[in-house]
Amino acid sequence: MYLIVIGWLYVTLLMALAEAFSPQGSLLGALITFVFYGALPMSLVVYVMGTPLRRKARQRAQSEIQTPVADPASIADPNASGHAPGLAEAATVAPVRKET
Repeated sequence: MYLIVIGWLYVTLLMALAEAFSPQGSLLGALITFVFYGALPMSLVVYVMGTPLRRKARQRAQSEIQTPVADPASIADPNASGHAPGLAEAATVAPVRKET
């Protein structure tokens, strides 16, 4: 994709140089030629073609936020977290009680 963009910008740069150095041309005409034929259309093309990549990056960032990473120390030793002994570590660990 970027090869096409570079090629088109090269062509429009040559068009702008031809406009600037021609006897009837001007620098303002060359600048307008390069901006309106080259820079603006190619920036729009790059933005539209990059939409799927941005969407995948956004979904990847959201999935990393939604899946918490467990602390390996608390998995190996439930008492390593520093909480009070009577509190449960997680929803899967039941509190310890005395039998009556």
